[in-house]
Amino acid sequence: MTKNEIKALISLLDDNDYEVASHVEKQIVALGEGVIPYLEEEWEETLNSDLQKKIEDLIHNLQFEGLMARLKEWKENGGEDLLEGMYLVNSYLYPDVEYANITKTIDQLYFDAWTHMKEEMHPYDQVKTLNNVLFKEKRFTANTKNFHSPANSMLHLVLETKRGNPLTLCVIYMTLAQRLGMPVYGVNLPNLFILTYKLDGVQFYINVYNKGLILAKSDIDNYILQLNLNPIDIFYEPCNNLDIIRRALRNLAFSFEKMNDPEKATEVTKLLAAITDEEPPV
Repeated sequence: MTKNEIKALISLLDDNDYEVASHVEKQIVALGEGVIPYLEEEWEETLNSDLQKKIEDLIHNLQFEGLMARLKEWKENGGEDLLEGMYLVNSYLYPDVEYANITKTIDQLYFDAWTHMKEEMHPYDQVKTLNNVLFKEKRFTANTKNFHSPANSMLHLVLETKRGNPLTLCVIYMTLAQRLGMPVYGVNLPNLFILTYKLDGVQFYINVYNKGLILAKSDIDNYILQLNLNPIDIFYEPCNNLDIIRRALRNLAFSFEKMNDPEKATEVTKLLAAITDEEPPV
């Protein structure tokens, strides 16, 4: 369709005939996310508040469907790029944030950490060096005051404010560590996401939420014992990127529940279902 045809179609959204307006809405949705700039233009030009609300809902629905499709594609392609997966989670609330802005910040953090690394460093020293850069120089820290805020799951905001939840802080830390050649991976502990350093029989754990505190297997044993759970492999061994993004979406849905926003919680649960081969809630 030409630009004029699209604009003419959008102008029929507030038609008095419900069937006409409904048909127009379906045609607009069929055009996909490419129609959003035209909808935004119409929103700015109209003084009709009802039409503006209808356009806002349309834009949100188009962005949501597009995000769901991109998440599915990311999963089907193997979920190899964790940062891209976190960016997609980020896109739920901030669809206008550009991926390049996130990667630029990560690149700078990597460079700053790289300048402190030396060859043949002991694994503990590598971790302590990265801890020093992130938590002392850059002042990243746990957001304990607003733990349940959805902002803690938004990677670009965590990079800006330097405050996040265990998972987002771990994603930043792990991304940097792996770029530095460190064998560091995520571990899906109950109620707490941590990292493990694992290579050639050497394995220990890193609690990024507590400024990169190094933990032994016995510490994990005690933690699981306190929760009255059985020690299973998933609590000790690396998880994959898809597991991490699923947990990020569960965190976000839970945040919206705590913030008394069931509508957003339901939408995020649908995104989660799209990459867990489960039926979305009705």
